[in-house]
Amino acid sequence: MDSLAFLVTDCARLMRAAFERRILTAGLELTAGEARTLIQVAAMNGSRQLDIASRMGLEPMTVSAFLDKLQARGLIERQPDPCDRRAKRIMLSDAAEDMIKAISIEIGAVQREATQGLDHGAQDNVRHALKCFRQNLQKCDTVAVEPEIGTVAERKECGAE
Repeated sequence: MDSLAFLVTDCARLMRAAFERRILTAGLELTAGEARTLIQVAAMNGSRQLDIASRMGLEPMTVSAFLDKLQARGLIERQPDPCDRRAKRIMLSDAAEDMIKAISIEIGAVQREATQGLDHGAQDNVRHALKCFRQNLQKCDTVAVEPEIGTVAERKECGAE
């Protein structure tokens, strides 16, 4: 089946599987879930666990288990949230830098595999289309609000502003 929705979903599934294989064979001693979580922490450094879980589309308890393992390895720190004493802010530790670089290498390899045969212009077109997809779907998403996604530049790219 070649509907747009099917293709996007299938490509996401295949990229996730490729990423999981690469993380498994890279010798980083992280699971793919832990690696994805660490990358999200890097993207949202200082965010609350609940916000990270929301952005990842996972249950907070699942993310909590990943964060526990990352903290045990010294890659993240949980710090009190000054605005909510029940919440913790998730911060990268100094030790996370090398691991993030290693994970980024694996992400780059998956991306190169996925984009073979696409010139830079075609890659830019796919990136633009997916940003628009994301923005449009976020408008429809009433369950979770993800604050740092859909930048002004992306909205302008899609003609929303």
